[in-house]
Amino acid sequence: MMGKAHRMPRDATLSVGLHQGSVADRVATLNARYKHHGATAVLEHALKDADLGRVALVSSFGAESVVLLHLVSVIAPETPVLFIDTRMLFQETLDYQRELAEKLALCDIRTIRANPARVNFEDPDGTLHQFNTDACCGVRKVEPLERALSQFDGWITGRKRYQGSTREQVDFFEAEGDTRIKVNPLAHWGREDLEEYMIENRLPRHPLVAKGYPSIGCAPCTSPVKPGEDPRSGRWRGSQKTECGIHFIDGKPVRAPKENAA
Repeated sequence: MMGKAHRMPRDATLSVGLHQGSVADRVATLNARYKHHGATAVLEHALKDADLGRVALVSSFGAESVVLLHLVSVIAPETPVLFIDTRMLFQETLDYQRELAEKLALCDIRTIRANPARVNFEDPDGTLHQFNTDACCGVRKVEPLERALSQFDGWITGRKRYQGSTREQVDFFEAEGDTRIKVNPLAHWGREDLEEYMIENRLPRHPLVAKGYPSIGCAPCTSPVKPGEDPRSGRWRGSQKTECGIHFIDGKPVRAPKENAA
């Protein structure tokens, strides 16, 4: 366990000029440097080192999001937080987003949405998710996020290795082609670490967690999970889809057979 949020010693020796070379080279250097460090050191570097450039946190305000949001609120509450409103989210998620924004005093939450003209063209009756989930995620999540991230040199995510085979090799730092650096401060945290952190810091839970939703996305494509099932089995249940497409490895969207993914 990485400890409570307020235990964050700043190691100035870790801030070294890295804004040189390709994104892949910089990522390799960062991963080597931070191999034996914890989440807070990685997050502090991402948020406070000018060499990483402009960085935003992308948050779904889902089941586990409060941990990373809390860490950011302690280290640098002025950090831009990008929240993708697909207009198909649970009302509980929208309410939770407003609750956390106020409780954590996050100063710069930016709600991003799809271009209405694109949605009207691609999904005029709101049923695209029923027959082409990739296209629905593309127009409602991937495209809006890509536009928003065009202003940044890197972004922070809450991805963790324990979440399944598509994420079990996640490092602290990843390259998105030669465009941006992705930062995964909680890559090595387990479910128990997250639970302990939420309890120690008295953080509010997403209301759907108590109703059997350990992973929460859009309402039409998220279902409760039974005891013993994989935490992400309620996402796009009954299909081969495992990721919405916003996460990339080596510049390619993550896609994996359902039986091999979380």
